Amino acid sequence: MQAEEYRKMADVEDVMWYYRALHRHVGRALRHHLPSAAEILDAGCGTGGLLRRLKHAEPAWRLTGLDLSPQAAEFARQRAGVEVAEGSVLQLPFADGRFDAIVSCDVLCQVDDPVAALREFARCLKPGGVVVLTMPAYQWMFSYHDRQVSNLRRYTRGETLALLRAAGLAPRESTYWNMLTLPLAVLRRKVFPPRVPASDVLLYPAPVEAIFNAMMLLEHGWLGAGLGLPCGSSLVAVGRKSEPA
Repeated sequence: MQAEEYRKMADVEDVMWYYRALHRHVGRALRHHLPSAAEILDAGCGTGGLLRRLKHAEPAWRLTGLDLSPQAAEFARQRAGVEVAEGSVLQLPFADGRFDAIVSCDVLCQVDDPVAALREFARCLKPGGVVVLTMPAYQWMFSYHDRQVSNLRRYTRGETLALLRAAGLAPRESTYWNMLTLPLAVLRRKVFPPRVPASDVLLYPAPVEAIFNAMMLLEHGWLGAGLGLPCGSSLVAVGRKSEPA
């Protein structure tokens, strides 16, 4: 990802509606599948917003970050105050069976071989450990935004579950999200794109942020009740590593 995108992310990810919703969904999935004390890797942690939020929300969790970009890794160390390694999701610099969970948010859409990355995740998971993935949804939604943030493609829910299975991880839950904002995203990215290409990582005026936050809280409540969403511009999926027989 371009250096400018990391600077933009660091500036807004604590407050922008999208990141707040993303972090809530990941936190919900982790709490549902993990014990109160767990060791968690954020693989492709960017500038550390998720690590920062989880550190304050769940002090008993032991958190580690990893990012390919030295710039992002340094941002994450400063902002989250946890160990952050530099390296690729395709070759994790960690021992076999170290983690209870590995989170990867909108990262595997940026690598040529996501199954190879998921196999690395499985290697570094303890038996019974989980992978929590978020992905941008629908290849037909590919746009200027994806090019700016270095996405190679977008995925359907079924395609994401197939990636998990190909890496030997058993799907445990999956759903789309960002459903209520999907019509607006289609208009922005496919009908009225900006004249000068730039990613949509930015803080909107306070009334707009408040409206989007309210939409995302409705979706979070719906998903928290155990109900899925049939569509959306994003998705979240959980896979589990099998335990010895």
